[in-house]
Amino acid sequence: MPIKLPSDLPAFDVLSREGVMVMSEREAARQDIRPLRIGLLNLMPKKIQTENQFARLIGATALQIELSLIRMSEHKTRNTAAEHMAEFYRPFEEIKASGEKFDGLIITGAPIEHMPFDEVTYWQEMCEVFEWTQTHVHSTFGVCWGGMAMINYFHGVKKHILDHKAFGCFRHSNQDPASHFLRGFSDDCVIPVSRWTEMKQDEIDAADGLKTLLSSEDSGPCLVQDAAHNAIYIFNHFEYDSGTLKQEYDRDVAEGTPINVPMNYYPGDDPSQTPMNRWRSHAHLLYGNWITEIYETTPYDMSEIGK
Repeated sequence: MPIKLPSDLPAFDVLSREGVMVMSEREAARQDIRPLRIGLLNLMPKKIQTENQFARLIGATALQIELSLIRMSEHKTRNTAAEHMAEFYRPFEEIKASGEKFDGLIITGAPIEHMPFDEVTYWQEMCEVFEWTQTHVHSTFGVCWGGMAMINYFHGVKKHILDHKAFGCFRHSNQDPASHFLRGFSDDCVIPVSRWTEMKQDEIDAADGLKTLLSSEDSGPCLVQDAAHNAIYIFNHFEYDSGTLKQEYDRDVAEGTPINVPMNYYPGDDPSQTPMNRWRSHAHLLYGNWITEIYETTPYDMSEIGK
C-alpha cells in the first residue's frame, strides 16, 4: 500500500520516480481502510530533503500512510521557501489546539548539538511536544537530536560533547534479536553516524525502563526503546541518502571547517570515489517494523489513543 501525500509536495514526484507507491488524497479516499496518521516534526534546515528521506522509508511499507508535516510554532527556517512552509506545514501550537491524534510521530534531528537543551530557543515548546505525545501519539520515534532531547527530558540521560565528530558508517551489533523493531535484522549492520555528541551506555543502563537495541563499539548506543513512554530513540541516521555524508563532508571542506573523511563510506576511504550505500535495507527494515508495530497495536478509534 502507498503513502498518501499532497500531489504538489516535492516528495510526491521524487518518490514516484523512485518506484515508491504514492497516492493523492483523492485516490486514498476511495480505499475503505483507515490510513495510519504519521506526523513528521521536521527540525532540520533542509526541510524538503528531510521530507523525502523519511517519506521514502515509511512509504515502502504495506500500509496506507497519511503523512502530516509539523514545524515548531515560532522557529523560522532560512533554508526552505516560505511558500513551501506555508502550504505544507502546520505549527505545533495549531496541532495541539486542534486536539487531533496521531498513530506515530517522528521527531527529527537538529543542527544544535553543542547547545545545552535549555538554551535552545524552542526548548519550552519542545517539552510541550514531549508531554503531548503521551496523550496524543501512539508511538514516537526520536531521531538524533530529537531522540537525545526526548531521552533527556523523560530520563535525565545527558548528552556529552565529543572531542571530534563521529562521522562515517559504523558497524552496530544487534543487542535484542527478539525485539519487534529488529525483525529480520542481521547480527550486525552498518549505520551512518554524523554528530558531535554522544549518549553513554552506563547512563542509559542506570535509567529505569530503557533497553538498548543497537549499539556500536566505536560510536556507542544507537537505538533505545522506552516502552513506558511508547517511544524509541535512534542517535544515528538510517534515513540518510547515499550522498548525504558526502554533502556534509564537501560543505565542511569548502568552508574550511576541520573534518575527517567519513569512515568506511568511500571505497578505500578515497573521497574521489562514489560512496557506497550499505545501510539501505536495514533502514527499510527498521522503519517498516516500526510502522507494522504501530498498525498491530494502535486503536482503530483514534480517540482511544493515549488513554
